Amino acid sequence: MSYTVVKYNDLVSNDYSLLANAYSYLDEYKIIENLKNQFDNVFDYFDSIDGFAFPSKNYMPEYIPVYRKIPLIQIGNVNSEICLSKNQKFEFLSVKEEQEKKRFLLSNKGVLISLTGGDDINSNISTFFDNDFKCFLNQRVSFFKLKNDDNMDLLYYFYAFTKHKIFNIQWIGSGSIQKNTVSKERKKILIPKISNETVIKYISVLTQAIINKDKLIKDRHKKIIETIEKELQSNQKKGTFVYGFPKYQEVNRLGRLDTNLYRKKFKETDFLIKNYSKGFNTIYDLGFTLSRGQNLQVSNIGTSIYSKTYYPNFYALMLPKFLSKYGTIDTIEYIGNPKELKTLKKGDLIFGAEGFEKGRSIVIIEEKERTITNIHGITIQQEEHNVEKAIFVKCCLDYLRDKGLIDLFAVGGNGGSLAQKYWEYIPFPKFAENEQLNLVKLYHNKETKYESGTWSLDNFLTNDKEFNNVAGIYELDKTAKQLTAKLNLAIDNIVNDKPVKIDFS
Repeated sequence: MSYTVVKYNDLVSNDYSLLANAYSYLDEYKIIENLKNQFDNVFDYFDSIDGFAFPSKNYMPEYIPVYRKIPLIQIGNVNSEICLSKNQKFEFLSVKEEQEKKRFLLSNKGVLISLTGGDDINSNISTFFDNDFKCFLNQRVSFFKLKNDDNMDLLYYFYAFTKHKIFNIQWIGSGSIQKNTVSKERKKILIPKISNETVIKYISVLTQAIINKDKLIKDRHKKIIETIEKELQSNQKKGTFVYGFPKYQEVNRLGRLDTNLYRKKFKETDFLIKNYSKGFNTIYDLGFTLSRGQNLQVSNIGTSIYSKTYYPNFYALMLPKFLSKYGTIDTIEYIGNPKELKTLKKGDLIFGAEGFEKGRSIVIIEEKERTITNIHGITIQQEEHNVEKAIFVKCCLDYLRDKGLIDLFAVGGNGGSLAQKYWEYIPFPKFAENEQLNLVKLYHNKETKYESGTWSLDNFLTNDKEFNNVAGIYELDKTAKQLTAKLNLAIDNIVNDKPVKIDFS
């Protein structure tokens, strides 16, 4: 067993705190002290403002039109996105508060950082604000903007460091239950201002490219929903939707006494799909079968080893809780087990069937060895392993989720579960083949190639934009992850006093 030796000077530098986590990263603190002796602090190039404690009684109800209210940035908005988007879930304040609280209305590009959180240094605590919409700044969130806008590369360099372990370690606040990063602690935090402007630009370019891809992933997802809605609305058979209370035959057929499948909201969208002039299918008509993912309980497969790092013969575990609503995966865990576990194949679709975030899904685009999901996910499979067909089903499920129908189909507590026996009632519109392919390309365009190895620092963003214009969500996410790995390596090298190689290959 290894022990961390805490010396008197460590106690002094931590204001005599006796909290164990204040001394968890003594080696990293030594690195930070060494950096402080070598470099200026990037924080000196920024101004900051902390948010205002807007009372909840001032929040605007949902029925108030959007043009009469302004979004309020809260901790949850900062902790969930790479770049703040107006499509996030916000609380809103009246536009009347714009003049009275103008100081807390953001009007520059900058970086938002949460001031409240735990001591998990892997958690996301910052997001980028591109100043593309108005919003107020709430309490426990801090906003950082450049004092001089002439060096925008430094802004992206600053943001990149807020995603790194060396920053998160310093940002951990004080408090035994809910930690708060107060002004006194922030004055001690360092982001090294290196002298190599080429490296700063390299980090800036990578960060900008990642932000651009994040925005486009959201845009593509929105376009998928809008495309399906437009196609359905434009091709309806004769007939008008008329809402009526459920009759005995309907309740008997569905076998459900809860009101979800009989409410107007459900029936309206259900009618829109079933009244589509080209018809509709069930998931079984389309040739798919459904099964639960691997049961990973000890009673079923014995003791397993879980890891965040891959080891030979470990399985990649794609958990539904790690799926984003855009059809990307944020985290993969690895599991070691001597048994042969139930693996996923190309063209399979993982569907998160349980909880408050159910309905999120992802398609296995490329053949992967030893990849599994757990029992909380439904695996939707087909014998032909047709990727495009699976993506079309995924797009339809995204549409139904956006409309709220996935939640209405579900039963049970704790967010509910979309049980397999109700899938026969889910309608999938019969789009023509060309319409399906146009929709599929928004998620995955197999014709794209990312040849970034030949690009330079000066033309990277231009060439990357051209690729992004034709890439689907899958390609945008895949290349964003590649660039993130390069970005992390560059910052690792700065922190450890190693040279940074300018490399896009």
